[in-house]
Amino acid sequence: MRDFLRRMLVWLALTFALGIGFWLGGSPLDGVLAVAVWLGFTLAFHLYHLAMLLRWLTHPVAERVPDGFGVWHNVFMTLYRLVRTQSQSKRKLTNVLERFINAGEAMPDGVVVLDEFDRIEWLNPMAVEHFGLDRKRDVGNLLLNLIRQPGFHSYIKADSFSQPHILKMVQPRELVLAIQLVPFDSTRKLLLSRDITQLERVQTVHRDFVANVSHELRTPLTVIGGFLETLSDMPDSDPSALRQFLPMMMEQSRRMQTLVEDLLALSRLENSPKVLGTEKVNMGELLDTLMVEAEGLSQGRHHIRLDQVSGSWLWGSAQELHSAFGNLVSNAVRYTPDGGSIRLSWADDGEKATFSVRDDGIGIPREHIPRLTERFYRVDRGRSRNNGGTGLGLAIVKHVIARHQARLEIVSEPDKGSTFSVVFNRDRIAEPDAKV
Repeated sequence: MRDFLRRMLVWLALTFALGIGFWLGGSPLDGVLAVAVWLGFTLAFHLYHLAMLLRWLTHPVAERVPDGFGVWHNVFMTLYRLVRTQSQSKRKLTNVLERFINAGEAMPDGVVVLDEFDRIEWLNPMAVEHFGLDRKRDVGNLLLNLIRQPGFHSYIKADSFSQPHILKMVQPRELVLAIQLVPFDSTRKLLLSRDITQLERVQTVHRDFVANVSHELRTPLTVIGGFLETLSDMPDSDPSALRQFLPMMMEQSRRMQTLVEDLLALSRLENSPKVLGTEKVNMGELLDTLMVEAEGLSQGRHHIRLDQVSGSWLWGSAQELHSAFGNLVSNAVRYTPDGGSIRLSWADDGEKATFSVRDDGIGIPREHIPRLTERFYRVDRGRSRNNGGTGLGLAIVKHVIARHQARLEIVSEPDKGSTFSVVFNRDRIAEPDAKV
């Protein structure tokens, strides 16, 4: 500013001196003409630089700021510094905005930016997936016109956003969302959505599990409690009553013990590390053990056969595989009528190895097969309890084969029997140890 004032004072002094000089050296008219010419030159000088400034303002780029003379050089340099600073600030703000947008795009939760009238200003891909919106078509539209659920409308209009709202979506797919509206300035709001479908399923499974365990334990406890109450009401011990009641009480206590053991086994499988050791499992010995157990359960009521067409062993846990295979064998014995046949087989085609249990028992309707490995799921609850099942056997099988990177295949038809096959990948097949 001081430099500009100094230059203006110098210019006025020169103009005044020029006029006085021509006046003294010639005439007053010469002085006036000299000042007029000097002012005209000065005016043209400034008009030229103003034209350059106006031309630049049509495309204000820092690299194309004109380079003027005199005072205009200072003006253009100041303008260049201002534009350069503004460009740098704009780039910084653009980078910050891009980082925020990229962060919003990458968030695992849905984010929708709403204006003061609840119109969509921006949304990320996860919000598109959660609400079935379109990022191009739906921006600018009212959110309440796009999500037509009474509970959601009530939540938005209540203006009480301290707690999330649970929203169940059917389209584009079944989802359970926890949504929350968060005001972030005087007019705008953020709508956040989180997919809690899996958590909801886990909680449902947990509730069902507690209810099922309580139900399974209640019956034997009721039976034992009833017998004990009857015995306590007897004035004198009746040996015949004891001989009648004690076996029943023992049977119910064994049932509870079996249930607890299966629950503990299932808990160990779920909570233990997924990586298995490098133990070689001798399938020949394991199959012989399974045959002995099957014959012991059958007590001669079934025709049991073992087809061992492979001498391969397995990498894995012998204890877990014994538990899984034993559950399949015991199920075959329980659900095959007297006189039926049960066939155990172990085969290896070089690409995969398969352990299977085939029976000609009661079979399973097709609609029940996908749910057989759920805890406490039974096709016929009454028959399962009468046969001594806990409803956890196939759940244990599912966890064991998952830990061995295998799969369970089930083929069954009512009144025609069932085949349960555990298929192991090639990398699970082991060569047998050399005989000493």
